[in-house]
Amino acid sequence: MFLLLSLLLAILLTPVLDRDGWRRLVLAGVTFIPVVLSTVRLSQIRLWVWPAVFLMLINMAFVVAGNTFSSRALNGIRWGALAAFFALTAAGLFSYLRSARIITQAHLYTAVNIYLLLGLLWASLYLAMDTFYPGSIQIGSHPAERDTALLYFSLITLSTIGYGDVVPLGGEARILAALEGVTGVLYIAITVALLVSSSGQSLRIRRT
Repeated sequence: MFLLLSLLLAILLTPVLDRDGWRRLVLAGVTFIPVVLSTVRLSQIRLWVWPAVFLMLINMAFVVAGNTFSSRALNGIRWGALAAFFALTAAGLFSYLRSARIITQAHLYTAVNIYLLLGLLWASLYLAMDTFYPGSIQIGSHPAERDTALLYFSLITLSTIGYGDVVPLGGEARILAALEGVTGVLYIAITVALLVSSSGQSLRIRRT
């Protein structure tokens, strides 16, 4: 539940803190809270703890370096490392969810956490791509708020709504957005099937 609250907090505060100056530093700190809690959660279920710790330390180093030195390369690598961390965490949590025989409240929280982590994963990929290849994603009326716009674009694409106000222009960005849409649909379908199957097993166990 704490991981879920931290993910929601990071998403909700991004448009508020997506400014220059001290707000940018606070946003980096808020974004780092789910990273720490994700590592704690993986340690609790004993899945891929040390790779998560390694990626967390890399992210911490690049956050400090990116805010100390104004470098496009450092910023892009930071987003790429963050995307790798979110991918590892989502895979670990999904493995935990898939192996569940009895569905508890913790599993339901895990399912929601994975969905939000997927949104943050693709947002980090979009930010990395936008850093290394400027102009690959066209943003509408507020181009300065790129973190907010690309996080919004990721969540909208993951849910397959697609308003069309943020548009991928390059071929790589288009394929990346298409893969996110497919991932969102498949995740919902597979997760619902897993939860229904596990619920049926738990009912049979209780009857016996």
